[in-house]
Amino acid sequence: MSPIKVFLSVVHFIALFPLISSATTLDRAYIQSFVKSYLEDKISTPPNGRVSITVANIDPRIIIKPCEVPIKANIPENISRRNVNIKITCADSVSWQMYLPVKIERTFAVVVAISTIEKGIILSKQNIGLEFIASNKIRGEKLTDVKAILGSRAEKRIGKGRTITRKNVCLVCKGDAITIIAKTQNFMIKTQGTALSSGNLNQQIKVKNTGSGRVIKSKISAVNQVTINL
Repeated sequence: MSPIKVFLSVVHFIALFPLISSATTLDRAYIQSFVKSYLEDKISTPPNGRVSITVANIDPRIIIKPCEVPIKANIPENISRRNVNIKITCADSVSWQMYLPVKIERTFAVVVAISTIEKGIILSKQNIGLEFIASNKIRGEKLTDVKAILGSRAEKRIGKGRTITRKNVCLVCKGDAITIIAKTQNFMIKTQGTALSSGNLNQQIKVKNTGSGRVIKSKISAVNQVTINL
């Protein structure tokens, strides 16, 4: 074959190659992987949390046509929802589209009871810990620091696996013997007292000074401890 014919054959092959490679045959696994990667780029992981994305299987009865251009995805609804439908489109000369259901589960590390805690029991490392719980199953304020409530007491029975909230525990419980700290910028004194009501961190409660018998308002600063800024 002459050099000119060889050259023309190569040029002809190069001209045809883009047409051959651009007509991409898509399978179900590819589309599902594409959707999952798309959402992973769009959804940021929340603080102290995780995001789990589950893409529904494409109905085997659906015939997926080839696409000569890259497929696109968009979210036609609020991405903060647990269940969303992702729209997949092929915008070539013979266009097509499909909707793919996806479940987006956001879980958070929160303090839970790792065993049943009866009313009045002190919270310890043996009965509380951190677990990742789905956001739709968390009720009330999330507690994410085990150390912050160690030594507090259950104000009511807390079942195994239940989340711990400030409403069902007290750092200072009514009738507890507590330490009262009175301080200024220059000095600090400690005395003993009795809590006249229950509360949690930074809440103000009434306490009775054991020595003087005076009833004063003070702020809870730790387990069985209140502080008064003079």
